[in-house]
Amino acid sequence: MKLTILQLGVLGANCYVLENGSEAVAIDIGGTPERLMQLLGERGLTLKAILVTHGHYDHVGGVEEVREQTGATVYVHEADAECLTSGQKNLAYQLTSMRYTPVREYTTVQDGQTIRAAGLEIGVMHTPGHTPGGVCYRVGDALFTGDTLFCGGIGRIDLGGNRKDMLASLQKIAALPGDPAVYPGHGESSSLAWEREHNPYMGVR
Repeated sequence: MKLTILQLGVLGANCYVLENGSEAVAIDIGGTPERLMQLLGERGLTLKAILVTHGHYDHVGGVEEVREQTGATVYVHEADAECLTSGQKNLAYQLTSMRYTPVREYTTVQDGQTIRAAGLEIGVMHTPGHTPGGVCYRVGDALFTGDTLFCGGIGRIDLGGNRKDMLASLQKIAALPGDPAVYPGHGESSSLAWEREHNPYMGVR
């Protein structure tokens, strides 16, 4: 699997492109979808799936345009599904003056589910706290944490989130076996071992 990171949209959220042969999966498309489409075209990739870590605009703003052009299946946790169809629910009107295009087709996921796309097996871990439907995706030794876990920090809980849920989700992540690489929704990448040792929130109850 080859991994490429793009910063997309007005807030520069991380978009992860996972390549497996001639097929690919994208995780979060916060805007500027033309940059992602250019990458897919240059590399001759067929996008099979779009994975949404949570429903805020800065992570879903470009989803529908890419879905329409590629036919990729969009996956989102059921608790954040409404965010894909409502600019009010996903905070588009608060975060930007850009027009939001609602996602017309998507598939909901649940905790513990495995998504199979582009020859990859992608585990779904429900991690509410930043939003009710926040999830992390596990692909081999890579963990994509959205706005739940950042390098040395965590996502905000004042945008529809919940502190109790966030702390429980962080404990759930900390208990994962091994030392997967951590790829957050914003900022630099890390590792779970580093976060366990250095992130001040990981041991909070």
